[in-house]
Amino acid sequence: MNAAVGEAAVVFRPRKVLVVAWASAVLVVALFTAIAVVLRNSPTGVYFRLADQIAMVVMGLLLAGIVLLLARPRVRADGAGIEVRNIGSARYLPWEVVLAVAFPDGASWARLELADDEYLPVLAIQAVDGLRAVDAITKIRALHAASRAP
Repeated sequence: MNAAVGEAAVVFRPRKVLVVAWASAVLVVALFTAIAVVLRNSPTGVYFRLADQIAMVVMGLLLAGIVLLLARPRVRADGAGIEVRNIGSARYLPWEVVLAVAFPDGASWARLELADDEYLPVLAIQAVDGLRAVDAITKIRALHAASRAP
């Protein structure tokens, strides 16, 4: 993405979801590791081997990786366009195709209004972040408006 002259790129990520995702991932790994340690010593009538313990830890790591996908959203915008990275995909849009930057009442996150009544959710700007979300949406709307100025 090339920044327009005089306009710096802005980058936003969700703050509270990021903290919760990392804390949850650490908790999942700790829980599965603790279960793996206790697994061999529990009197269940089943004989657990070292491979079973290792598998429990690996399962915990995989689940933690899935939880950390919630920490992936990011939005980066400059005078030329906006890049939205959500949980599963990233997409770059020049400002010409963005009709509006919206944060509908009661919505959990912002969205970009596109042609043909389509929209792209912007998971990086979430209502739970309060004033950080207000700051982010204000700056992105200003970049959008500046790109449309004659």
